[in-house]
Amino acid sequence: MADETSAPRTEQPAPSHGGSSTGGSSHSGHSSSGPRPAGGRPSGPGGPGGGGRKFFRRKKVCKFCTEKIDAIPYREVRLLQQFVAERGKIVPRRLTGVCTTHQRKLTRAIKQARNIALLPFAARF
Repeated sequence: MADETSAPRTEQPAPSHGGSSTGGSSHSGHSSSGPRPAGGRPSGPGGPGGGGRKFFRRKKVCKFCTEKIDAIPYREVRLLQQFVAERGKIVPRRLTGVCTTHQRKLTRAIKQARNIALLPFAARF
């Protein structure tokens, strides 16, 4: 009797292990084979096909270089407000298109205007 009860246990794998190396038809977890479901990635601005027209972005030119402004005065608040965001942060040059030398002068002028209370340090809530 002891031989009969132990024989079926050795022939059949235990179902509690879950991930056996020979049991490829098990659907207990994520299957590595098979096609991916449609719509796995959200469609972008070009549509679901992805063949839309690319957006042409103009090359940004430094405003101060085109108008030949060397010194940026800290007293011109309207000029400085164009380069300060609503929250009070200085807008980076990759967004404004200002060259590096004028960006440094611009930040210095904005900081001077903040110190003498011509520009706010932060937005009002």
